Amino acid sequence: MSVSTTSPILVTGATGKQGGATARRLLAAGRPVRALVRDPGAAAAAALAGLGAELVPGDFDDPASLPPALDGAAAVFAIPPVAFGPDGPDTHLEANRGRALIDAAAKAGIEQVVFSTVASTTAGSAGSAAKAQIEQYLYDHIARPTVLRPVRFMTNWLSAAVHGVDGLDGRVHRHLFPPDEPMQIIALEDVAEFAALAFADPARYAGRTLELAGDQPTPIEAAATISAATGIPIRYHQLTEREAAALNPIIADTRRRWLAGHRWHADIETLRVIHPGLRTLGDWLTASGAAAIRARLT
Repeated sequence: MSVSTTSPILVTGATGKQGGATARRLLAAGRPVRALVRDPGAAAAAALAGLGAELVPGDFDDPASLPPALDGAAAVFAIPPVAFGPDGPDTHLEANRGRALIDAAAKAGIEQVVFSTVASTTAGSAGSAAKAQIEQYLYDHIARPTVLRPVRFMTNWLSAAVHGVDGLDGRVHRHLFPPDEPMQIIALEDVAEFAALAFADPARYAGRTLELAGDQPTPIEAAATISAATGIPIRYHQLTEREAAALNPIIADTRRRWLAGHRWHADIETLRVIHPGLRTLGDWLTASGAAAIRARLT
């Protein structure tokens, strides 16, 4: 069955990073977008509406709100409906949310769902169990499923450190990565590009899982590249075992897995054949990143 280019694509998480980037990319290409939002009056939702998106209220925790959002849609772009409890990721709730969306899409007769989760490693992670369950459920219930698995976003450098890791803590990037080993990263815009490619050619991308990255500098190289682009000295600090353990057990466990060799494994050369415009860190800095980092740090 061909997918209509005049019926809307439902985008979940449209007021967030991946969903927002994908909604804007589709709108720029002339594809109708229906954005699933909890609060249509929120500033981010209003901004999407200003670009031409149709806003529909909906909530994964209210399954009855999903069928109206899916009515007449051609396809769905979904991101993990993440849930957290007092002890960390709530795998059960996140998986139930994902299954509720997939069930509603299947019942609505939607054949194509592009689901963007998180890059895999050979050991998995504490936050990936629910995503793996949703991915399998997607493949079992949707005729043309596509899974995107992006690595760390370049835009993470625009944020303050979360739980003491990533982002920029002043002019210091603190993370788990060994300083002299490649660290895969991707621009949000490229996640949106791969989603747009899948929606433009559903048959080609049906049943495919793509690990996504656009560049792989070492953390020290990345800090030097950012410093040169912004004129602001940035340095990298790898968290020690004690520092990681002091933050929380999940971060400490992730550090141990990473140092044991369980890494992301996107094939950047192959991805660049599919999408020749795949952005490097330098590309992202030149386009917007450097100006945004300078604005935050000065």
